[in-house]
Amino acid sequence: MRFATYEYRSRRQVAVVDTDGTLYPLPGVSSLAALLGACGGLPELLDAGAAMLDVPAGPNVSEVRLLPPLEPPTVRDFVTFEEHVEGVRRSIDGNAGVPEQWYAAPTFYFTNPYAVYGPHDDIPVPPGSQVLDFELEVAAVIGTEGRDLTPEQAREHIVGYTVFNDWSARDLQSAEMKVNLGPCKGKDTATTLGPYLVTADEFEKYRDPDGFLRLALTASVNSVVVGEDLLSKSGPCTTRAPPVSKSSRTTAVWTARASASCWPRAASRG
Repeated sequence: MRFATYEYRSRRQVAVVDTDGTLYPLPGVSSLAALLGACGGLPELLDAGAAMLDVPAGPNVSEVRLLPPLEPPTVRDFVTFEEHVEGVRRSIDGNAGVPEQWYAAPTFYFTNPYAVYGPHDDIPVPPGSQVLDFELEVAAVIGTEGRDLTPEQAREHIVGYTVFNDWSARDLQSAEMKVNLGPCKGKDTATTLGPYLVTADEFEKYRDPDGFLRLALTASVNSVVVGEDLLSKSGPCTTRAPPVSKSSRTTAVWTARASASCWPRAASRG
């Protein structure tokens, strides 16, 4: 099931998105994060969404302004594949290789939950930056609280996934990371989420024998493809749900980088 948050005729609403793009608004619901908090988990969220498919339809998604599917209270951005870790380290201190600590617990940083944008919103360029970069990532949305979970337990707390674009001012980031604290202004200007939150049950049929999600990801700029890869190559924390070592508030967002569209699709097994 797909959920969208949108603006239509000056009203903010949350809706279930049908396959043809028809929106079925949830009466009185303007925040998907609040709905998740009230539902208590994936089964209750699916029940709330299913009930809306029998009510009168709203506008089509083409007629509305899509907002971020949710506004999470906290966002953790993980580094989940070796090549990226190695590249970041080389850009900061010139050293090659991956630190041993990464294999014990892949690292993350807290990004800015107050600078979240919708999938078609313009993004401000950070003052002083000449090198604004994008990163295609996939966000796992945590819908129920948990603490000290195993990877297997953590998966049960994921209610869905959405596309995550981690906008990065590379020139600012490179300078500030030399202090060994951060990132700071290089990362806190904008995060794009959406277009939809897709519930976790929709993805189970795409898991490979190792438990990873075999979904093709494509990044394009002005309709020109600039990169593509499989989500399953992004590392163990991407689709097996990262271990939780601290208390996690409801509707947190975890992200995992993929090396390079705007939406995952099933990959052929050919």
